[in-house]
Amino acid sequence: MGSNSSRISDLPKNEYLKKLSGTESVSENDPFWNQLLSFSFSAPTSSTELKLLEEATISVCRSLVENNPRTGNLGALIKVFLSRTKELKLSAECQNHIFIWQTHNALFIICCLLKVFICEMSEEELQLHFTYEEKSFGSYSSDSEDLLEELVCCLMQLITDIPLLDITYEISVEAISTMVVFLSCQLFHKEVLRQSISHKYLMRGRCLPYTSKLVKTLLYNFIRQEKPPPPGARVFPQPSDGGGLLYGLASGVATGLWTVFTLGGVGSKAAAAPELSSPLANQSLLLLLVLANLTDATDAPNPYRQAIMSFKNTQDNSPFPSSIPHAFQINFNSLYTALCEQQTSDQATLLLYTLLHQNSNIRTYMLARTDMENLVSIILNISCFLYFIIFRRIIFFLQKVYLKVMVEKLMDMDYRLSSSILAVILKNITWYSERVLTEISLGSLLILVVIRTIQYNMTRTRDKYLHTNCLAALANMSAQFRSLHQYAAQRIISLFSLLSKKHNKVLEQATQSLRGSLSSNDVPLPDYAQDLNVIEEVIRMMLEIINSCLTNSLHHNPNLVYALLYKRDLFEQFQTHPSFQDIMQNIDLVITFFSSRLLQAGAELSVERVLEIIKQGVVALPKDRLKKFPELKFKYVEEEQPEEFFIPYVWSLVYNSAAGLYWNPQDIQLFTMDSD
Repeated sequence: MGSNSSRISDLPKNEYLKKLSGTESVSENDPFWNQLLSFSFSAPTSSTELKLLEEATISVCRSLVENNPRTGNLGALIKVFLSRTKELKLSAECQNHIFIWQTHNALFIICCLLKVFICEMSEEELQLHFTYEEKSFGSYSSDSEDLLEELVCCLMQLITDIPLLDITYEISVEAISTMVVFLSCQLFHKEVLRQSISHKYLMRGRCLPYTSKLVKTLLYNFIRQEKPPPPGARVFPQPSDGGGLLYGLASGVATGLWTVFTLGGVGSKAAAAPELSSPLANQSLLLLLVLANLTDATDAPNPYRQAIMSFKNTQDNSPFPSSIPHAFQINFNSLYTALCEQQTSDQATLLLYTLLHQNSNIRTYMLARTDMENLVSIILNISCFLYFIIFRRIIFFLQKVYLKVMVEKLMDMDYRLSSSILAVILKNITWYSERVLTEISLGSLLILVVIRTIQYNMTRTRDKYLHTNCLAALANMSAQFRSLHQYAAQRIISLFSLLSKKHNKVLEQATQSLRGSLSSNDVPLPDYAQDLNVIEEVIRMMLEIINSCLTNSLHHNPNLVYALLYKRDLFEQFQTHPSFQDIMQNIDLVITFFSSRLLQAGAELSVERVLEIIKQGVVALPKDRLKKFPELKFKYVEEEQPEEFFIPYVWSLVYNSAAGLYWNPQDIQLFTMDSD
């Protein structure tokens, strides 16, 4: 078999791997490492081959786990890699392909070993394996340098300092992937990790000064969407008969390993996004989200989240406050463009949510743009899929619902979407599956998506926060609705009809229950009063939305008046209800006024004629007869979610698409996803 392992099945017998994992200590200065770091088998090109690679090498890895306390070979490999990275920047400038190739191979092996070690042992045991040195049998030194921390710092330096060239692209991706793997301990815990070795390294000590630079680099990687170098620009030498252990894997990385990303790994995203144009951007985004969602240390906040919260536009010349320790500047226009273009991925949507929610500079910039309808339309596009995509885990679905609705919520939380943006006309909305929409305003489209989310929630998830926040979003925009599409107006009234039916049903159940209790005093009554109160609160909110639209923009919304007249019977039962009498005055006035004008016009009127009469009547209706109410401004209900609310969601993205490695579903404790 020798050094030329042309097949994955040959790897367990490979003499170099056997020596690495065996009982013999190998010095970091041994020529063995140059031989080890030469690959000579075909690269894995699918998740199936990656699984085979892990299964083929698991015996080697476990042998290393067993023997490393005596040999310290893992530490020696780390030291070889660290020594090479000191000259990596110079090698990139000098186009030293061989040096960069072998350094990449060393990091690839480290990444694979690190993943297996994390799967097999606790963080404390993992840290011990990085402190073992060549000692007498069964002994190790606890006073050795912390190679694990040095490795993490080295990876951060590599990501931030090495120039991005064709010959350094692969090692940059590998460094980011290794960072993701290093943080992947969360995948193997059911509870959210609050204190871990990874937290300690990243939030204190030598790694802390790289915080802002790392976040900035990852953001720019996402913005630039750099594609992998073409096969002709690969840095790796071609395999030869005298090659080393894994020579061909490196040579095929441009056409081989990158197909791991385009095939979607083991995740379900492959069907939706069969091709990933920039592995570097994808991995950078995943690492950025993982870092942003690390829980705070007991004595210090998450510095990466602080950096995301505080960065400013490059055009902003104002000084940073001294209280902001990890601030930096980035081009907001480039970031906005990338966010709009990449909203087809879950991780890009989560980044958008994070930025809108936590960075006031970004929120101000985006809401001030004149072309914000592009971003809103994209968000609605994604949101529309909420009600017909079936997620494999209900918690995953709920978090995705929250994600989309909260993005919409944040777009008018502190600022109001201007009427000009809501009135922007969009054409040929092909992604909206329930009805053909050849031309519709952005405001009407927003209404359709939010109402569909409310209806889905009423029948499926029944989440009170979702209801309240969706209705609050509609209420806060209702005064600015202009030129409502006829379908949007119908959906508003249809939602009110659904609530009305639920109200009548609960009222009937309460009446029947009360009658039954007269014959039996032993059976406790259900709390129908509480259910009625909740439904009536929602009904009043819907009436306030309709009333706000009528009083502020009646002449702009003839389709809403038409929908009211068509379903006028719905509102009769609420005219005398004590909870709705005040808000019903205007609605009743509008219905009565336009009904009388239609009666005067005669019977069997066409839709076009009815709309014409409504438009004429709007001019004739005395505006002073409409009662003025305070402007609607509902506060959004906080989800009472813990700090780590999005952590399972983030790690589900990692599980499905990160690191170019196979994740065994049987090992994952936080959640298990199907691999189809």
